[in-house]
This record gives sequence, structure tokens and C-alpha cells, in this order.
Amino acid sequence: MKSINRRTFLATSLGAAALSINSRLSGQAIPARSSGQIERVHPPNPISVSTYSFWRFKKGLKLPIETCIEQASGMGFNGVEILHRQMESESNDYLQNLKRCALINGIDLCGMSIHQGFLSPDGTKRQNNIDHTIKCIELAYKLGIPLIRLNTGTWGTSKSFDDLMENRGIEKPLPGYTDDDGFKWVIDSINKCLPAAEKCGVILALENHWGLARTPQGLLRIVNAVDSPWLRVLLDTGNFLEDPYDKLEQCAPQTVFMHAKMYYGGGLWYTLDLDYPRIAKIMLRHNFRGYVSLEFEGNEDYKSAIPKSLALLRKAFS
Repeated sequence: MKSINRRTFLATSLGAAALSINSRLSGQAIPARSSGQIERVHPPNPISVSTYSFWRFKKGLKLPIETCIEQASGMGFNGVEILHRQMESESNDYLQNLKRCALINGIDLCGMSIHQGFLSPDGTKRQNNIDHTIKCIELAYKLGIPLIRLNTGTWGTSKSFDDLMENRGIEKPLPGYTDDDGFKWVIDSINKCLPAAEKCGVILALENHWGLARTPQGLLRIVNAVDSPWLRVLLDTGNFLEDPYDKLEQCAPQTVFMHAKMYYGGGLWYTLDLDYPRIAKIMLRHNFRGYVSLEFEGNEDYKSAIPKSLALLRKAFS
């Protein structure tokens, strides 16, 4: 048997160890030692929290985003998703200070949720929403945020959001129009936002957030019609109110970002009993590597509910 001197043994061993460590950190596959199989490494999904989780539009709870970042860091989150409506300014000084705050606290600014809608027969109204979306793309670019949440908008035939929720998100079109009209408006409007998204490197992530994206069929109809790498799916676990798991699976292949709803203390509008280990397995099957962003939507004090939610998501998506 041929002998190996100590120096050769150490160099070979350390080189193999370095290859293994670097491969694991980068998420790349590394060769198996004996069977010839490829070992696939699936790092845990990073977990973020929406600044909405601290606020929930509840009176007196609108915290500064800097405070949300600091508290998210203290709780152990990887990132923060900014709610545009929660921003106190759009000045460059304010934006750069948010970046500074995030860096100091070891937090990624991973997404921005905006409110806009293209579901209207009024061309001027649609253009105003296109302009708003482009402005938000540019804000995200200045913040170093790689993704913004889009909605289709709703028909506006419900009396209120509470009324929309009472009807399980189902809404009739405006008189004289059909959903097909609405799909055309939404697709055309998103197409007009794509040049800005591509220029800034900001993905538009269309959420299953009522309106024409209330179902997987409607959501994917829009994404497939636009057919651009700059439009993908933001999958909200709490917005498919009945039989969610098959619907989540239909959308998973095109998903780049997730909203994970939690309802400790009872939901503000409704409560769902979601099986997050099952959801995590669905997403793993489709190689989802992106952020899972907590949207706490319950009545419990966020100071106790958000850490519990993080622990549950960490365990499920590990």
C-alpha cells in the first residue's frame, strides 16, 4: 500500500473541507464521496417581517420604520419588508437613513409592499396608478430593495373592505364590463411598468390579493400573458380562503417571495388554521429559495405574537 506523507494528507483534507464549506455556503451541489450521486444543499429560507405586522392599521400603532427595523433585528429576523404607506417621507435623506439603519442592525431590506390598482375602465386612473408604480420602483431602487408587491386592484363594487371580506373576496364587475376587460387593463398596465422595473433591477411581484388575482387561474393568467422575467408571483398564504394547499402549489413554480399570515389573538378580519410544515414542503418541492415574510394579522400584542410567529416559521422552513 502506497504511503501518504503528513503534508500531502493535510493539504488534500483541507482542500476538500474548503470545497464542502464553500459549496454549502453558496447553496451549490457538491459531489457525493462514494455513490456518484449529487448532494443537493437546501439552505433554510430567510425569514423577514413586514412593517405592517407591527401596525396592522390599528390606531396608535404606526411605528416608525426605523423602530420596526431595530425590533426585527432584536427578534432575530433576516430581513424587513417595508410598507410604502408607513414611510414618513420619500426624500433621499430619509431613504438613505433607512438603508443605514438596516445595515447597522444587520437587516436586509428585501421587499416593498405598495398599494395600487389597474382594474378600472378609466384610462386616466390607470395611468395615475402606473405612474405611482414607477415612482415606487424608483424608491425601491434607491433603497436597494429588489422587489415590490403589486395588486391587480378590485372592481370597487363592494361597499367596504369589510364587505369584501364578508363575501370571501368575491366581487362583481362594474356594470357593462367583464373580467376579460379587467384582465386586458391589468396586463397592459403592467407592461407599461416593465421598462422601469428592468432598468432599476426591481422585480414586480403580483400577489394573490383579491381582485383578478383572487384565484390561481387569474393570477397565473396575468403572469403568463405578460411573460417577463421582471414579473413573478408573490404568494400570500392567507389569501386563498378555501382549500389553500392545492392553490399554493399551482402558484409555487413562479413564486419569488412569500407572505406568511399569522393570526394570534384572532384575525382582524378572519382566521385561518394554516399548516406551515405542509406549506414549506410544497415550496421546497418547487425549489423556492426566497424570503418568507411574516404578515401578522391578529389581535394579540405584536411584542409576543411576532416572536412566536418567527419561531414557527423558522422551524417549518428549516
